[in-house]
Amino acid sequence: MSFKFVFLCAENEQTRAYAEGMCGVVPGLEIVFAAERSAQLAALPGAQACFGTLDSELLAAADELGWLAAPAAGPPKGYYFDELIASDVEVTNFRGIFNDHISAHVMAFVLCFARGMHAYFRDQYDGQWRKGGEMRPATHLAESTALIIGVGGIGGATAVHCHHFGMRVIGVDPRVDEAPEGVDVLHRPDALRRLLPQADFVILTAPQTPSTEGMFTSSLFGQMKPSAFFINIGRGSNVALSDLDAVLREGTIAGAALDVFETEPLPAEHPLWTAPNFLMTPHTAAAGPYLNQRRLDLMVDNSRRFARGEPLVNVVDKENWF
Repeated sequence: MSFKFVFLCAENEQTRAYAEGMCGVVPGLEIVFAAERSAQLAALPGAQACFGTLDSELLAAADELGWLAAPAAGPPKGYYFDELIASDVEVTNFRGIFNDHISAHVMAFVLCFARGMHAYFRDQYDGQWRKGGEMRPATHLAESTALIIGVGGIGGATAVHCHHFGMRVIGVDPRVDEAPEGVDVLHRPDALRRLLPQADFVILTAPQTPSTEGMFTSSLFGQMKPSAFFINIGRGSNVALSDLDAVLREGTIAGAALDVFETEPLPAEHPLWTAPNFLMTPHTAAAGPYLNQRRLDLMVDNSRRFARGEPLVNVVDKENWF
């Protein structure tokens, strides 16, 4: 069947590519671009699908809506509001397209810590030659354990990389039922406190959900080994930055690396900028080629599926935002 699809945004190169690809697989598809609120309220009645961000008023106007395509893998908090969660509208997202890029970024952090690069980089900037040669401390990955919190697409890809380096991999996930490739043993989140003392690398890839917001505070950091490293590429809201700064300065853990932050950009006055044994990148872990093509492929595939009444891919658990 054909249907009406509303883009709740301006027409640009990317959304135009979506529309052209979708029209190629759904003959007679009606496409409407509506960037202004008045245009959105006028376009949504009778629309069966849309792309973008709704609120309660827009959702009420969308009297025939069955599919909402979210514009990101993890939209901002508030995207999944009560009325949307309670509705019959299926929401899809772009999860899965970043797995290779972000997992490589994680391993860059792991290797930096394992080989002491976090110290040597600072030495270089300070003009210091650190003595010690082959006697310098290093983490032998083949005898280390990675605890990956969230072993969906990104965490699963990271597990495979860790496994290639001979690491033992423990996975924690609330909804993955069987250990993915590269994961030696899988646990539910209620086992996290018991597992943290076993890990040399604690890698947080979990999305922002009601249960992960503010997950890592001094309490959980205190369960880690003093020699362990913490890495977060999931969502910034999952880690309390003031607590992380404190445990780094106190030596509670050996180091940390973040690509995402509670507040972005990280404020210039934040003490974490000068925390010891800390690495950061400015929310760039997803950087890499082919992302726009992958987004296009998902939109086209789901348009075809929606027209045929087939199950959509990347359907979101709306109550848990992912």
